[in-house]
Formats: sequence, C-alpha cells, structure tokens
Amino acid sequence: MKEAKDKYKKMVAYVPDEIKAEINLSFAISDRIDSLMHEKGLSKKQLADAIGKRPSEITKWLSGEHNFTIATLSKLSTFFGQPIITVSC
Repeated sequence: MKEAKDKYKKMVAYVPDEIKAEINLSFAISDRIDSLMHEKGLSKKQLADAIGKRPSEITKWLSGEHNFTIATLSKLSTFFGQPIITVSC
C-alpha cells in the first residue's frame, strides 16, 4: 500500500498548480450543490424539474467534472437562496 501511495504522490507532483486548483474548485462546487440539495431534501429529479434541467445534467454537475457557467451558478444561487460560491475582491 505504501508503494501505491508513493507512486500516487509522484504522479500528482507533476500536475500543474492551476489544474489542481481547478479540480478542487470543481469538486467544492459539486459538494456545495449536493449539500444544499440534502438540506432541502431534494432528489436529482426534483432539482432538475424545479430549474428546468434534465436529471442527467444534475448527475453531471454532482460528478465534479462540469464546467459551470456564471448563469448556471446564478440560477442555482437564486433557487437555493444561498450562494453556491463566494469571491472576495
């Protein structure tokens, strides 16, 4: 097991920092959406129906691999009544 961890650490060391940041942000967004869905007791289908999307799209969002648009993040923030992401200037 230690050998596998060492190999993993070596592979990750070659990933550029901006890619690591992108991956971390993408998963943080999907985790936030999932958390808000659980708070409201919503299934993927219920969320999809409420915001005019297909359940398969919600599944993609929750995978952490979706590239969200500002419009989608705004729609989700409005629907949940809470920010999906926050930024500071």
